[in-house]
Amino acid sequence: MSALPNTSDRSERLIRSLRVQPLLVVLRPDANDFQSALPHTRLCRQLDQLAEAGVLHVELAWTADPGWADLVMDLKCRHPQLQLGAASITELSALEQVAELDISYAMSPLLDPALQDRAVALDCLLVPGVMTPSEIRQAAKLGCRLVKLFPASVLGCAFRQQIAVPMGALPFLIAAGGLRAKDLSPWLCAGYDAIALGRTVFEDDQLDPSLAAWLSDQW
Repeated sequence: MSALPNTSDRSERLIRSLRVQPLLVVLRPDANDFQSALPHTRLCRQLDQLAEAGVLHVELAWTADPGWADLVMDLKCRHPQLQLGAASITELSALEQVAELDISYAMSPLLDPALQDRAVALDCLLVPGVMTPSEIRQAAKLGCRLVKLFPASVLGCAFRQQIAVPMGALPFLIAAGGLRAKDLSPWLCAGYDAIALGRTVFEDDQLDPSLAAWLSDQW
């Protein structure tokens, strides 16, 4: 696997890193993950499996639990090679915590101009969620170089092709929401720049074999 590029621009760094491996995995901590020692948590077991399989980009869903920040820092120390991001950022307090922790990037399921403006002021990369051509255009006007197409499974794999001609140049498109490992190759072949997977990655605390096979074939 080629080395990740060295650049101070957060958007550019994430884009280049996703060009190396166009996959993100979203993990959602539960109450037990905040109450047990890190090595004994479900979240840690899952992250260990992802790291061992060669996944580069992992998002940890934000929660209001007071232990979230410590959990993030512990995971960063355990797997410093990962490009760790924050998911489900919908409010200012969450964004400010992400900025304080110097997390590489954050994702939102929605497009909130005020939140985007604050992210710029905090020098924090916040990738907005979009669902329509109008939202994609609005995000681009706000200076967003990356957008998250959400929920991708509802919009369908052909969505990008349908909007590409009338809209012209598109931002870096991350398809997210309702996708499985078997969707990686078809959606990437359809022109999406990267794919985000969530709860379907694990079953009974074990990594989906089809994702492991895809990673092995690609890298």
